[in-house]
Amino acid sequence: MKTDKQLQSDVIAELNWESSVNASKIGVEVSQGVVTLAGHVDSYSDKWNAETAAQRVVGVKSLVVEMDVNLMGLGNHKDTDIAHSATNILQWTSFLPDDAVKIMVEKGWITLTGEVDWNYQRDAATTALRYLSGVTGLTNKITIKPKVALSVVRKDIDEALKRQAIKDASKISVEINGAEVVLGGTVQSWFEKNVARQSAWNTPGVLNVVDNIKFAV
Repeated sequence: MKTDKQLQSDVIAELNWESSVNASKIGVEVSQGVVTLAGHVDSYSDKWNAETAAQRVVGVKSLVVEMDVNLMGLGNHKDTDIAHSATNILQWTSFLPDDAVKIMVEKGWITLTGEVDWNYQRDAATTALRYLSGVTGLTNKITIKPKVALSVVRKDIDEALKRQAIKDASKISVEINGAEVVLGGTVQSWFEKNVARQSAWNTPGVLNVVDNIKFAV
């Protein structure tokens, strides 16, 4: 098990290795496996890339984000301009049905609402707008339509976990509460945790995933 000092060193190294991140603007603190990223970055994509890089490091139990997006010069845009650009981008996103997603922009922060059939469509909306200039943050409130009964969801998720090379899928528990999937048990890494969560979201009809998975000591 890594010490906090070792984990801090690994996270800093990962941030420096990630070419899309300006690591010199980001401070890293670690306490009992909880990593805090702080600082001022130039765009929302910088912030997101830093979060993603930190989550890749084995041993990170939780991530606290205290980074601010400070737009400079050409990065500043009016909310109306951002809204128009975001609307055009989503209209050209082939994964999304027409008019399925609504956009609200306030001080550069985009909030997405609406209803889609699959979680990959929900994620596609976020991905499409992540690198839009002028964006300071993004909240995805898009919901998923229930499509099928969930009587076979547990079997589907278990099989998906095994296909994704989870070493011991039996250590991950799956409970179904209506259209909600509750994941529990233990994993060895953040990667395995993400695979389990994504496998649950990829199941048709799932409206919510509660991640109670813990890291093995």
